[in-house]
Amino acid sequence: MEDLTREVSAEELESWPRSSYRSIDIRDEEDFRQGKLPDAVRMDIERIADGEHGLPRDRRLLLYCKYGSLSRQAAELLLEQGYDAWSLRGGYGEWLLRKIQRELCPEERRREIEESIRKRFRRRLYTPFAKALNDYELVEEGDRICVCISGGKDSMLMAKLFQEVKRHNKFPFELVFLCMDPGYNEANRRIIEENAALLGIPLRFFQTEIFDAVFHIEKSPCYVCARMRRGWLYRRARELGCNKIALGHHYDDVIETVLMGMLYSGQFQAMMPKLRSTNFEGMELIRPLYLIREEDILRWRDENHLNFIQCACKFTESCSSCQTDGTSSSKRLETKRLIASLKRTNPFIEKNLFKSMENVSLNTVLAVRENGVKHSFLEWYGKKRSF
Repeated sequence: MEDLTREVSAEELESWPRSSYRSIDIRDEEDFRQGKLPDAVRMDIERIADGEHGLPRDRRLLLYCKYGSLSRQAAELLLEQGYDAWSLRGGYGEWLLRKIQRELCPEERRREIEESIRKRFRRRLYTPFAKALNDYELVEEGDRICVCISGGKDSMLMAKLFQEVKRHNKFPFELVFLCMDPGYNEANRRIIEENAALLGIPLRFFQTEIFDAVFHIEKSPCYVCARMRRGWLYRRARELGCNKIALGHHYDDVIETVLMGMLYSGQFQAMMPKLRSTNFEGMELIRPLYLIREEDILRWRDENHLNFIQCACKFTESCSSCQTDGTSSSKRLETKRLIASLKRTNPFIEKNLFKSMENVSLNTVLAVRENGVKHSFLEWYGKKRSF
């Protein structure tokens, strides 16, 4: 009987000629967008199980997921269908870690990456970053800012942009680069550490057991996890003498959140560029990537041949995903697709969604909430207001 458990390690894969196999990524679409093996195509495992995939039979098929569990099952399905199918042992995580380690040449690579921010991506990344800092008064003299690193592309870029601003040092402020380990597996922790070393980010880690705490929560585990992580970050940042925490939400996160609130929660609520904490007196949350487009972050990542982790919690070990703000990837991805489809007929749709947060007219709303209290338009109907 033919062995149905064929696997290849990331190291062994390097001996395979690229033309001898085809890479099939069975992670979800959001993970695929964040990074993939060269020339890989994405496919749902359901299509593989149904046999309605049209995959070629003239070469090996290399299947991979996040950590190598689902891809092994998918490879067995294809073997039963007569394909020469293999699973990547350890999945994308192990392949990514080996790639980072093999390419690690900190000084030269770091200079290239920093130079790209100063020159090639200055208009798309550094300029809107500096504009957000100035327009929304996110950084002030004497601040000690905790730059929160999740290990993804957004927070890593935020750290590099902060370092670039600090290099000019127009007024004194301090930076602390902090990464909370809520229960990462060893591979993901090492990927974050290797990327920080490559980028020259002096990262501090602290350990929590949040993933274990929320693993058995059935209703909204991602939301609970996000709230717990933020609380821990505030607490640890304050212990380090910081008065602000910086999170890596970008322009696309902002407009998607506005639309998601309207479609799924029946409310118009902006993701603000800064917020004062209600639970940690004197602490403030800032979002310096507020004006930076995700497509430009992706371009910076790809042109510098960088690879970062996406969500790395225990829920995603089965290749599902969640977001750092607690929303499920399915709803956010659905909203992202809706915006993309609307953009085909109206190229200004994203800009208009963003502008809508600045153009709310109290003369044309039925009610507003202030500090949790709802106020009907009848309270000010026919009366003069000072704003």
